[in-house]
Amino acid sequence: MDLYPAIDLRGGRCVRLYQGDFAQETVYGADPVAQAQGFAAAGSRWIHVVDLDAARTGDPVNRPVVAAIAAAVGAGGARVKVQTGGGVRDEASAQALLAAGVARVVIGTAALDEPEWARDLAGRHPGKVALGLDVRGREVAVRGWVEGSGRGVLDVAADFADAGIAALIATQIDVDGVGTGPDVELYRELLAASPIPLIASGGVGSADHLRSLATLEVGRRSLMGAIVGKALYEGAVTIDDALAAVRS
Repeated sequence: MDLYPAIDLRGGRCVRLYQGDFAQETVYGADPVAQAQGFAAAGSRWIHVVDLDAARTGDPVNRPVVAAIAAAVGAGGARVKVQTGGGVRDEASAQALLAAGVARVVIGTAALDEPEWARDLAGRHPGKVALGLDVRGREVAVRGWVEGSGRGVLDVAADFADAGIAALIATQIDVDGVGTGPDVELYRELLAASPIPLIASGGVGSADHLRSLATLEVGRRSLMGAIVGKALYEGAVTIDDALAAVRS
């Protein structure tokens, strides 16, 4: 299982939101590029970047920062890959990020609003489009987590099972930024219901939490990766211990 250390961008800075609440923001640094380089130097193969401003408003104000991160960690021998989302709601946004060196773009709200566009995008960019499903309980939330879609996560995942999506990123908002542990049952349900490679997000607060995800198996399916943010920034788990946990 791969570790995806997270860099959430708002106003060009590294931040974290508590349970997706923009009013409960903690700033962790003013240099996202340096943060990404630190994760890369530790041995991360992927870095997960979210443009929170674009997710909320559609305005990609942090796109130059995303491009700078991709350039910084993708150069030389490391060749660390960047996965990024937030406000990717049209062809131009996806193309701009891919052209900037991002390895995989994440679409969420737009995939529910325009599923045929999402399928077409995934078909034209094999291996480079992920579906991000942010959920409260089991309902998918949209537009930067501020609205409920009225649709269940298992139903949405089933709708895209044959769409050529490279990865399904499932974030449990109820535990995101809390650190009390991931919603393992959610990932168990998704592994059983969907053939799309699955990345877990939300709730990780220790190396033991990561080990529980790394050893999760349903049938012959296991998780593709796990996204970790706040636990790394606040020292609940070091990047070295996190990488060891997912690879053990």
